[in-house]
Amino acid sequence: MLQRLEYAVARAFLALFRALGPAAASNLAGAIGHRLGPMIPTSRVAEANLVAAMPGLDRAERRQVIGAVWDNLARNAGEFPHLAGLRETSVGPGFEIVGAEHGRTLAARGGPAVLLTAHCGNWEILPVALRSLGLRFGFFYRAAANPAVDQLIIDLRAAAMGEPVPMFAKGAAGARGAYAHLARGGMLCMLTDQKLNDGIEVPFFGMTAMTAPALAVFARKFRCPILPVHVERIGAARLRVVIEPAVHAQASEDKAADIAETSLWMNQTIERWVRAQPGQWLWLHRRWPKRVAEL
Repeated sequence: MLQRLEYAVARAFLALFRALGPAAASNLAGAIGHRLGPMIPTSRVAEANLVAAMPGLDRAERRQVIGAVWDNLARNAGEFPHLAGLRETSVGPGFEIVGAEHGRTLAARGGPAVLLTAHCGNWEILPVALRSLGLRFGFFYRAAANPAVDQLIIDLRAAAMGEPVPMFAKGAAGARGAYAHLARGGMLCMLTDQKLNDGIEVPFFGMTAMTAPALAVFARKFRCPILPVHVERIGAARLRVVIEPAVHAQASEDKAADIAETSLWMNQTIERWVRAQPGQWLWLHRRWPKRVAEL
């Protein structure tokens, strides 16, 4: 019964925000998130993360960042039912692409390839934006606990792409599916900025962070390019997709050292993005061990 109720609420939410139009939906959701989000206990996690990672910020500046985080996250939810209608435009709802030539180069080359990204801006626009450059890829995702809600999200993503999207649920089975996808010459987009308890220790903002090594492992195994790409929010349902030149993972006789080196580069790249737009990253996640974030 609870799952049916969750599904009904999700459907009602999507129907309401779809009816508003992309800019209005973004603005309403953002206003709600900015006002209510900082009062949610999860904000204490963001506060601790910011104290540890960006000690130069004073309390007022941290509160400003946390408010912006909730604003952005809520806007993402409000914009979700409009993803299929967003296109590359010069103004208004839609997206612009910086570094499109790097995406087109990879599209012409073909796979296998991995795309490095993070929970910045509205990352959900990436399948739509990159498809416009000829890039089609699968990605890992965290399945919703409610199967009906999970299917609703999958269907919305497929509608935005105009075709089914290969999606691999996080876990052993998903990892095997992703590996097979790359082995067939596919491309895989990976959000690698969240904590993985059984990952490897890699510095992130000067602190040890358990980091998923899968991107480094895949890139080394397949000797394939890594395309760094992230999203910046520049307005209501207005997004900028930034694509950087592709790089290749280190590949020597020392596998462990190669994976550690590529994972360090990965964390440094994401840190650079976050420092440039701290209010647009998901500080609400326990990225570092609790004892580290509380020092």
